[in-house]
Amino acid sequence: MGRLTYEGGPKVEIEDRALTHLQLVMTAKLRRGEPFPFSWREDASVGGGRTTVWIHPSSSLVFKYFGSRPPRLNHAWMRDLAVTASQPSGLYLTPEPPQDHDGPSGYEGEGLI
Repeated sequence: MGRLTYEGGPKVEIEDRALTHLQLVMTAKLRRGEPFPFSWREDASVGGGRTTVWIHPSSSLVFKYFGSRPPRLNHAWMRDLAVTASQPSGLYLTPEPPQDHDGPSGYEGEGLI
């Protein structure tokens, strides 16, 4: 289970595989200077509800992984996440679709979305 920390404040725990895909989408948008909202549902153990933060090029983001190996990338999932990030409601974690076999294999995060 990984963790994303925003501006030293809000934190969300996300499974390492999902967090890797979110990180690649977020950093691709930020490299292009495209700000966007990111939302997640809070666990009932911390009161439930939903949190949204505004992600912009000068945001301080920390991606903490607890696993030691990067996961195999699902390019269809990264495309789905990139579509949500470009909508007015912003980025949110979508269910992982079946792996498409058109993209490269392994951990090759640059230039995929």
